Order: sequence, then C-alpha cells, then structure tokens
Amino acid sequence: MSPPTSTSDSHHPSALPSSQSPPVQPGRNEADAPHKRSADSASMEGLAFVMDVPVEVTVEVGRRKMKIAEVLRLGAGSVLELDSAAGDPLNVYVNNRLIARGEAVVVGDRYGVRLVEVLAGEHRGRVGASP
Repeated sequence: MSPPTSTSDSHHPSALPSSQSPPVQPGRNEADAPHKRSADSASMEGLAFVMDVPVEVTVEVGRRKMKIAEVLRLGAGSVLELDSAAGDPLNVYVNNRLIARGEAVVVGDRYGVRLVEVLAGEHRGRVGASP
C-alpha cells in the first residue's frame, strides 16, 4: 500500500501532505502528533491504559456542621437536618472531585442518581470547593 498523498481537500482524514508523518501510535506523546484527531477518539486512545483503574464515586445529599457534644448525643432514630433543601440536586464526586449533579431515583430496591448536569473540566472541583 502506498503512503497517502496530498490532495486539495486537506481536511480529509486520509489526506496527509508528504511532509507529515502518520498518526502517533498509542502510548506516545500526543504533543508529538503532527495533526489533531477528534478530541473524543484521541482522549479515549490516550486513556486506554487506565480504563480499568477503580475510582471512588460518592454522592452527597447534604452537609451539616456540628459540635462534638451534639455528635455524642446522636443515637438510633436521631434525625440530622442537612444544609440542602428537598429537591436540590445531589453532588456526584469521583475521587473527591465534583463532576456532576443529579437527582435521586429508586431502581428496584436500590437508590440511584439520574445525572442532570455533567460539569465541564474547568468547573469541576475538589470536595469543599465552591461549585
């Protein structure tokens, strides 16, 4: 098979000027690539080696600050009032980083979260950071 040649349609994926090298192979530095592939496919290819790494997903219903004396008075049947109102979105964290907001749902006999907002990279934050 002969190498691709330059054509007038430089945006066509198979059209590479002879001065460009083929796409970077997985595992090589993306910055060395002479051209950009689609963001999704490049991201997934570059992350393939971490796809089976476990992460901790946490859903936060709300928070409350308490004094130690109040905590010591807690017992079975105690009710903690949280800072979020009923109907407020739940915060979804992955490894303590806020990534989404959602609403509580029941799936069979288990709770779940329906995501209503997935935060863009610059809006994602650590636990305790203002959303």
